[in-house]
Amino acid sequence: MKDLLQCIASRGRPRADISEGSASTAICVLANLSLQLKRSLTWDEAKGQVVGDEEANKLLTRSYRAPWVHPSPERV
Repeated sequence: MKDLLQCIASRGRPRADISEGSASTAICVLANLSLQLKRSLTWDEAKGQVVGDEEANKLLTRSYRAPWVHPSPERV
């Protein structure tokens, strides 16, 4: 939090920016998904999906309770 506040004041870049956080989160999610499905997965970072595996891609999102919906580029 201190780093964030200093960056806000100085307009600097934080130690762990959004791209690092996104990559770290994706690695953990994909590792757990791979263990659940008991197979290796190939991640396409540009498309934000598992290559050639619809079952794995369906597990990347979950149903939300109405009126909320899972965020996607089309709805943001």
